[in-house]
Amino acid sequence: MQIIIRPLLPADLELGMRLKAEAGWNQVEADWRRALELEPEGCFVALADGQPAGTTTTCTFGPVGWVAMVLVEARFRGQGIGRALLEHALAYLDHRGIASVRLDATPLGRPLYEKLGFVAEYELSRFAGQPRAAGGSWPQVEPATADDIEQIVALDRRSTGTDRARLLQYMLANERSAAMVVRSSAGLVGCVLDRPGALAQQIGPCLGPESAATALLAEALRRHASRPVYIDIPLRQQPACELAQAHGLSVQRSLVRMTRGPLVAEQPDLLWSSFGPEKG
Repeated sequence: MQIIIRPLLPADLELGMRLKAEAGWNQVEADWRRALELEPEGCFVALADGQPAGTTTTCTFGPVGWVAMVLVEARFRGQGIGRALLEHALAYLDHRGIASVRLDATPLGRPLYEKLGFVAEYELSRFAGQPRAAGGSWPQVEPATADDIEQIVALDRRSTGTDRARLLQYMLANERSAAMVVRSSAGLVGCVLDRPGALAQQIGPCLGPESAATALLAEALRRHASRPVYIDIPLRQQPACELAQAHGLSVQRSLVRMTRGPLVAEQPDLLWSSFGPEKG
């Protein structure tokens, strides 16, 4: 079999949507368009004997890179296509001078990532379900305004050790993403975003100290009561896991945050839920 890797183009969005549907993933077309907008030269399609067979995307945030959407059509799996895509994506990131490459691995993909030099950092669980309405609203939680974006970016950078300004600004300007914040006399101390998915509303990232993050996550769940939601929570953030369970959510699947290269200096106490596998 001849495997050729070429750039992913807007015309390939139909392929991406077909592959993610086959895998049972939650992405919508906006996720693919965002990937292309943020890293137009870093998204790829694999051709197997001329037939489109797989995809992957990358994104660069200064010295940190992210790999996602590694999808191979079921009939082509086990023939080296996933590895070829990853090696091509890593070569692209190496050429860009990216020091740390990160991804969220499924159990199926983890052995391949380990062979390519990734090491596991910590586990996340995807909590899923239809939240139960619990209590009233949280008055300290307010809708974000355009004036909050710089403080949201600063909090995200402090929490994740990564400058994701391009991602956050793009989402808030171009997508149906909702953002809520908690403020103190010193300024913005917590935020949570959510966005539509094909199967469920994706809640995250949720960032801030426990007092703010608890209110934000609880309010996000209250706002989406009786509708399907997904939240990807680091297992080390036990209060967030307990909050999700208290609202009737249960673990749907496990993920492992993995890194190739120097570890990124996150602040675990501020990370209550992830953006999702697309950007961590």
